[in-house]
Amino acid sequence: MRRVILLLRFVGVLLAGALLLSGVTLAIAPRLWGAANAHEQVPSVLPSFEPLARRSYVYGAGGTEIAVFEKENIQPFSLSQVPPDVLKAVLAVEDKEFYVHDGVNVRSLVRATLSNFSSGANRQGASTITQQVVKNELLAGLPRDGRYKLLQLHFALMLEKSMSKDQILERYLNTIFFGNNAYGLSAAAETYFGESVEQLTLAQGAFLAGLIRSPSGYDPIRKPERARARFEQVLTRLVDESMMTPLESAQLLVNWPIPERTQALPGRVTAPTYFTEALQDYLLTKSDILGADEQQRRSTLLRGGLKIYTTLDPVMQAAAERANAVLPQNKLGFDTAIVSLETSSGAVRVMVGGRGFKRNVSEINMALVPRQTGSSIKLFVLAAALQAGVQPIDVIDGTAPCTLPNPGNPRDPFIISNKSASRPVGTLAIMTSLSINCAYSRLAQIVGLHRLVDTTYRMAHSPYLFEGQSRKDRGAEPIQPFASFATGANEMSPMDMASGGQTISNQGLHHDPYFVEYVERSDGSRLFTHADVGVQVLDPGVALTAVSVLKGVITSGTGHRYPLANGRPAAGKTGTQEDNTNSWFVGLTPELSTAVWVGNPNGYVPMVNVPEFVAQGVSKVQGGTYPQKIWKTFADAALEGKPNQDWAPPPPNLRPLRLACICRAAIVWPRCWLACSQALA
Repeated sequence: MRRVILLLRFVGVLLAGALLLSGVTLAIAPRLWGAANAHEQVPSVLPSFEPLARRSYVYGAGGTEIAVFEKENIQPFSLSQVPPDVLKAVLAVEDKEFYVHDGVNVRSLVRATLSNFSSGANRQGASTITQQVVKNELLAGLPRDGRYKLLQLHFALMLEKSMSKDQILERYLNTIFFGNNAYGLSAAAETYFGESVEQLTLAQGAFLAGLIRSPSGYDPIRKPERARARFEQVLTRLVDESMMTPLESAQLLVNWPIPERTQALPGRVTAPTYFTEALQDYLLTKSDILGADEQQRRSTLLRGGLKIYTTLDPVMQAAAERANAVLPQNKLGFDTAIVSLETSSGAVRVMVGGRGFKRNVSEINMALVPRQTGSSIKLFVLAAALQAGVQPIDVIDGTAPCTLPNPGNPRDPFIISNKSASRPVGTLAIMTSLSINCAYSRLAQIVGLHRLVDTTYRMAHSPYLFEGQSRKDRGAEPIQPFASFATGANEMSPMDMASGGQTISNQGLHHDPYFVEYVERSDGSRLFTHADVGVQVLDPGVALTAVSVLKGVITSGTGHRYPLANGRPAAGKTGTQEDNTNSWFVGLTPELSTAVWVGNPNGYVPMVNVPEFVAQGVSKVQGGTYPQKIWKTFADAALEGKPNQDWAPPPPNLRPLRLACICRAAIVWPRCWLACSQALA
């Protein structure tokens, strides 16, 4: 029994000694710390802060904001913008003695150290706001060893001697993480409340202050109950600091709504679109506007605070998206894509890659995906033929069937056997308006298949299509001199087709399609301004002649169903791939060059007897059905209120002969001569 009493006395003495030591330490520690730092400590080398990352803003034509690019959502602000009550709430929760200590709160440090030592775990933190700034800005990435803590204390003291309290607090509030990619109080105000930092209330400030300790642990979107419990703790702290009454706290706890979803400022567009995703890829991988290498471009775009003024016309884009709805919703997943370029410049005014961009659901931008073109490729054949000297009144044999040699593979000729598309000898203008395959395939052989490949590359040149491009980069094989060239064997994207159409519509002067008019740095200086004098790919007279021929497609040919409203002049070319797997219309006006594709994004699926289409009287989707109707719906809306413009008339035929025949060894020469003679008569 005596031994037990002695043991208890011994333990009591130890506890009393520990308490005495703790009390003495807490009492004299501030004086010892002050003595240790009483000498003048002027920092010689203090690592500098990285410039604050800034989100980049994207604007459409007319200055409408259409997107935001960012890696971290940081929206720099000054301390004077923050309501005083919000500042007090943050300080009450995070560091109420901030304006008193010199960077390190010694009492809190010793108290936390003793508490953590006695419990055997790090249950209490004692970092001041200054220490948190040092940890996040100057010591990030260093191992958390004994030296790390000493460096943190040392740098905190140095920082307080080189920056004012307000400057430190401003840096802290601009960079601290609040969860959901929101860095800084301004970003958090937008993310959780859809408001600017100036509009924050005391309750909102208190809620945000509560997130700082553990943004993921108290995330209101994913863990609302924990967020509410933390909010209750913060309100209790504010009551203790006399910043609100117990009644006000109780009412807030019951009635104040915890944020349930992330938000944005009114008018701010944060959802990606096909255009903005294509723009980002263009800036990062297909141009050097933002820097010489991709790493530099990425940093400039996502952290540089740029203002990017693009070519997208929001009004026209809305019209195109409405026109997209012309194609009925269908269970088989058939969809549309639209690209419309400004004829005079190549500016991308409209891009519809499908029914709607959805992350991880429908991200493939069909406006940039190459597909077989059907007869819409004939506009390139037409341009190359006219450039080579052919005239619209020249006579071609369109009789089917026809057999044509394949370059490099003479044992496997290209055969067109569809007699329903047959046409006896007739002019190039007629064969174009009716899209006669045998006529154009013979014409392609006469012009030269390699010449066609070269002409197509030059007419449709862009960052998405150029000679020497790899299959991996393009997403399709390079353009080949197939005997089936004129029937659409090569794959082209709506961007490619609109770009080729722009060359014809702009009197042969090609401009590469482009997305960006100009870019400003965060300080307002100009980083980039678009300038392109263009390349004269076709003679102006050739292009105007091609326009006059392509007008016939709409006035009397395969595209006669849907002329533009009010007699507006237009030219175009329909296209339907074999088995109706891809259907096209390329529509041209002096203002806009537009390509419309209809098909299945997942593969070459025939659009025949689709129930939803049959219900509207379309048993087979061809270029002159939904694609042209979509183009008309878009163009009528986009050009509404604008005066009717027309191209200049084509030049006269300067060749000595009034008429010529285009024949090939595929038919017997005497027969061709007889046919031409009859046509001349």
